Amino acid sequence: MNKKDKEVKVALDKEVALRNVDEEVSEDKPDPILIAKKYQDEYVSLVCALFAYGKVENILKLLHSFDMSLLDADENTIKTSLKKHYYRFQNSEDIIQFFITLSRLKKETSLNMLFLQAYEKNQDVVEGIHSILEKMHTLNPYKSRGYSFLIGKITTKRKGSGALKRWNMYLRWMVRKDNIDMGLWKGVHKKDLLLPLDTHTFKMGHKLGLLKRKSYDLEAAWELTQKLKTFDKQDPIKYDFALYRLGQEG
Repeated sequence: MNKKDKEVKVALDKEVALRNVDEEVSEDKPDPILIAKKYQDEYVSLVCALFAYGKVENILKLLHSFDMSLLDADENTIKTSLKKHYYRFQNSEDIIQFFITLSRLKKETSLNMLFLQAYEKNQDVVEGIHSILEKMHTLNPYKSRGYSFLIGKITTKRKGSGALKRWNMYLRWMVRKDNIDMGLWKGVHKKDLLLPLDTHTFKMGHKLGLLKRKSYDLEAAWELTQKLKTFDKQDPIKYDFALYRLGQEG
């Protein structure tokens, strides 16, 4: 590790320690995980993670408006309860179908178990994400632009593919356990996680010399993760929240 990387590592380690407190996620410092933590449930957490795009205030307003018990309700109740809900790229039907998909999936299996069936083959989190997406499509063939944007796309390549930011953030919440992340899942190793690349971490990665790739895609998320593994091989994604907050705060 060169001198500059050592300096960046020392600074980031301090930032991680500083941010790893309950007060870092609060009504004063909002984040979608704030809602997820209230429920401590893998399905509710997925709802929170996949709607985590746009202004955080708007995200939280939407999440607060959801009756999360609908994930266990019958489909007619879901349709009636969500017919007036919408959010940015998702109309009411997109949101209704999303909840119906998750309710069907929840009746069959846990997300943790479904993920593990694919992940354990190669310790590849992208394969685990894809297994959940494939099952979602099998249980509900509904398609629209808003729905596809919400749940994400299945891809077999890193370059030019979406960064899967919200899915990788969800995995961070589920796998890591500290004052920020919940650690609700078993069987997935922290070392295999990918950085939930967003505009803030992408910018900070370049600013700190940790990322060279100019394209905002899954390859960039992989590259930044590999760099962070030189700082902590067993838990590279512990730096994500600190990088995100630094970028957010300018």
